[in-house]
Amino acid sequence: MKSLKTIGLSLLGMISLTSYAQEFDANIQLRPRYEYRNGYKSLIKDTEDPTSFISQRSRLNLNFKQEKLKTKLTLQNIRTWGDVTTTSTSDKNGIEIFEAWAQYDFTPNWSTRLGRQVISYDNQRILGEIDWTQQGQSHDAAVISFHPKNNQLDLGFALNADKENLVAPTTPYTTNYKSLQYAWYHTTFSKLNTSLLFLNTGYEYAKTLTDLKVDYKQTFGTYLSYKDKKWDSDLSLYGQSGKSNNLKVNAFYAGANFGYAITTQFKAALGYEFLSGKDQDDASSDLKSFTPLFGTNHGFNGYMDYFYVGNHQNSVGLQDAYLKLNYTQNKWQFALIPHLFSAPNTVLDASNNKMDSYLGTELDFTVAYSFQKDVLASAGYSQMFGSTTLERLKGGDSNNTNNWVWVMISFSPRLFTAK
Repeated sequence: MKSLKTIGLSLLGMISLTSYAQEFDANIQLRPRYEYRNGYKSLIKDTEDPTSFISQRSRLNLNFKQEKLKTKLTLQNIRTWGDVTTTSTSDKNGIEIFEAWAQYDFTPNWSTRLGRQVISYDNQRILGEIDWTQQGQSHDAAVISFHPKNNQLDLGFALNADKENLVAPTTPYTTNYKSLQYAWYHTTFSKLNTSLLFLNTGYEYAKTLTDLKVDYKQTFGTYLSYKDKKWDSDLSLYGQSGKSNNLKVNAFYAGANFGYAITTQFKAALGYEFLSGKDQDDASSDLKSFTPLFGTNHGFNGYMDYFYVGNHQNSVGLQDAYLKLNYTQNKWQFALIPHLFSAPNTVLDASNNKMDSYLGTELDFTVAYSFQKDVLASAGYSQMFGSTTLERLKGGDSNNTNNWVWVMISFSPRLFTAK
């Protein structure tokens, strides 16, 4: 009841301002999703059974604009159907703030944004919204932006703590990064788009029982994209250095994608990604495995999330060669994406013998249908054909059928707009 009152008061407060505002917009998103998981994220074991459930995202978005000022407030509830009883007096997850920021435009070229916000750039490999997850991803940050024609420079800053402390804590802050700074520059030359990123993330750890330290890891690189009527390609190159938990970091990433529109309805693309890793017989303490950090990792390396979605950290790395086939017909969209995975570094068996580098093949098929502008239905089927090397890394049994099915409907109606 308190949550409903809060939402109601927010709406009334915003509506009362519309007589002075240039623009006010309110919209909602309701997104239930069914999933059947049978070897999702890891090969299923003989002693395990598949599971299924329905999750739902419910969001209320309030956007306000007045002259040089813009604000946004997004409230959301994330739930699994049945996680509270039918007569419950409270929700398990409650209402949370996904976005709450204010932006002031000093000039047409200079602006700053403060508060809880989405930080997303380029193909979202390093910094993304992770919209697939029902909760999404947002940061408490300050972003200064300089954006003249065909150029943009963003400077971002964040400082995190678990509460308003009176004195310095004696236990490390591990909920999130301790601090973050980044610079992102983007420019356009005709059909070529070029971005440069430097990201510095600091994580706190206990060097001793009484000595807290912050180690900083740097991620830096470039993203290039080219597009004309038929060709669509991109190239990404990133490196990582610095320290993590008092260990030296030395890792890199390379990715490329080449797409061609065979017809106005059918498009094919060939892509490859290399994420550095570490040999299992490497005795050095250096961290050589690349980490995509805050990227929308579900959109890469297969939809079954075997790699880099809360897993496969500080491991043997990954090579992913894939083909994307997309077909669009009226309100229908179809996609088929096969992935061929292999390990770029040594994997050892139980007897310390080197194993084959082939990890497995994943097939991802998706379909979407737009009933109308604000109602979209989508579904997907994925299957992993794993190897014994993948068993060694992830556990489970590759001889079992490992597949994943999902069906999702997104309702995104605009409630009203006032100008």
